[in-house]
Amino acid sequence: MDIVNEVRSEQMNEGQRNIGTTISHEKASNGGLNTESSRHTPSYAILTPLRKERNADKLLLSEREQQQIALWNATQQSYPQDICVHQFVEKQAANTPEATALWANGQVMTYAQLNQQANQLAHYLQTLGVGPNVLVGLCVERSLDMVVGMLSILKAGGAYVPLDPAYPAERLNYMLKDAQIAVLLTQKHLTARLAEQDMTCICMDTDTSLLTQQSITNLVSTVTASDLVYVIYTSGSTGQPKGVEITHKSLLNLVSWHQPAFEVTSSDRATQVTSPAFDATGWEVWPYLASGASIYFPDEETRVTPASLQKWFAEHRITISFLPTALAESMLTLEWPSTTSLRFLLTGADTLHHYPSPALPFAFINNYGPTEATVVTTSGRVYPVAHAYAPPSIGRPIDNMQVYILNEHLQQVPIGTLGELYIGGDGLARGYLNRPELTNERFIRHPFSEDPHARLYKTGDLAHYLSDGQIAFLGRADHQIKIRGYRIEPNEIVAVLNRHAAVQTSVVIAREDIPGDKRLVAYVVPVPGASITSGSLRSMLKNQLPTHMIPSAFVLVEALPITPNGKVDRTALPAPDAANTLSDNTITLPTNPIESQLTDIVLAILKLDQVGIDENFFMIGGHSLLGTQLIAQVDTVFGVKLTLRGLFNAPTIRLLAAEVERLILAKIESMSEAEIQQLLGQG
Repeated sequence: MDIVNEVRSEQMNEGQRNIGTTISHEKASNGGLNTESSRHTPSYAILTPLRKERNADKLLLSEREQQQIALWNATQQSYPQDICVHQFVEKQAANTPEATALWANGQVMTYAQLNQQANQLAHYLQTLGVGPNVLVGLCVERSLDMVVGMLSILKAGGAYVPLDPAYPAERLNYMLKDAQIAVLLTQKHLTARLAEQDMTCICMDTDTSLLTQQSITNLVSTVTASDLVYVIYTSGSTGQPKGVEITHKSLLNLVSWHQPAFEVTSSDRATQVTSPAFDATGWEVWPYLASGASIYFPDEETRVTPASLQKWFAEHRITISFLPTALAESMLTLEWPSTTSLRFLLTGADTLHHYPSPALPFAFINNYGPTEATVVTTSGRVYPVAHAYAPPSIGRPIDNMQVYILNEHLQQVPIGTLGELYIGGDGLARGYLNRPELTNERFIRHPFSEDPHARLYKTGDLAHYLSDGQIAFLGRADHQIKIRGYRIEPNEIVAVLNRHAAVQTSVVIAREDIPGDKRLVAYVVPVPGASITSGSLRSMLKNQLPTHMIPSAFVLVEALPITPNGKVDRTALPAPDAANTLSDNTITLPTNPIESQLTDIVLAILKLDQVGIDENFFMIGGHSLLGTQLIAQVDTVFGVKLTLRGLFNAPTIRLLAAEVERLILAKIESMSEAEIQQLLGQG
């Protein structure tokens, strides 16, 4: 079994990279999921007669290339399909009841406690009609309750639909309605935002007296591998999000690959870092609970602050963690002691630009996979490279997954040739919830398989094979965007923008004018004679879309550039500058030295030409990772320690200046007379 598809990149003459692959075959002895069969050639032919009939033109691949790609896709491994992930958790609770399952803010939950609380909630859910393929909403913040809720829904036989409490109420209520949620697990303070729906709400933090009356025994499960395990909503091109249906079989495949690939044992300490509705959350939870390992939750500020997170890893002896790409790349820039307990740092969800340092004392793993393929499709270890000519690869297909690089005629293209990436295998989603036409469009019949039920998922991603079977990712074939791990359909933003009374039409793209700094930019054509400000556009978007979908800049254009075939020419859209970027009608200038210095800091971090002291940092392109840069600059310039929570509470330059002044005064008041004199002497 692969420990991991290891990628060692070296430079070759004439700028070509030769990536060698080391595969170790070891068994995991952790009492979790096991796989026993070795890899073998796929049972389907390289090119079936059906395929040849459909495309009678000359094949693009040589016979040797056909055999090579078939070998790279020979990923078959057996794994249990007669037991579901929640039943593995039950086994761990029986075998090691007092072992730590979850830790958050000093609160410990053992496997026995986790199993008991989930059982009680599951019994109650069944009285409400929850059973196989019944969707149950889960709208809770990152917490122990989140995992209890996930586990209880599976124990009851249902499928969970995770909803991020940070989303606007309108978006949350759309998802609840679209999924026809009749039962929702939530927290008391969130119920007011979800009042539009006719459903039963169970408040996990306040309905404890009701739940503790339920049985603590394990439930008899009637769920099969073909039943739904969860539905996750992703951005949709029609202007509304769409639900992706994942089955127990697909999740089992992910878990059964992950455990031996990263040598997971009951002594491991993993992390839960991502947002509740991110598909990677399940990846952060199930492989470890099914192995008897412990999962640790950093607090909201720590999880997005690289230096704090590194310190937290050390304090809690974390051994394995997944971090979204942007955060992981920030962690790579830190100095790591050779004694760190971290064994694997996993990343994914966006394009990786950087290689690790030779001094990194743990394995750095790049992963790729859309929600429609159950989180991970390909995986590979990234090794240090002295002079990189291209970004790291996305590795090779994981167990029971296949990757095909095809042209517009669904023909396999030669190794090294650009094409669209298609995915096959056991990780494929059932389809899109209540969207049969879209399902048929994106999940096509497998053109190289004799199995009439086999399918391929059309990702819309561009890629090519490297000479050793690694896959180079080259971006999107369509206009879909990934920023900070979030998959965004620009048309969903456009659909909202175009409802503004002063907007005639618009287009949204991702610009990366500075490598590694990808930002959403909206181009707006105004209604003739209409007055429009960036503030009015942001306000409208903020009420209907999550923060990560709000553009950092709005560029005013007289008309959208058009290609000869009548499509919007996105390559001809101008870069934002002081002349074309929309702002509010009035820019409030700094009124004191602290505000002036903070303005300079914000302008440099956000790469803006102007900013008013009353503009919200997070509404003009700022986000948590940029917030940590701002905090570091404040420390350097003013010598005070600002927290991310403090920045959220004081997001404008005016408010932030007042907070900095307060911190400076507090620091001075805590000084001795000698320290004050020394400070004055330095000035």
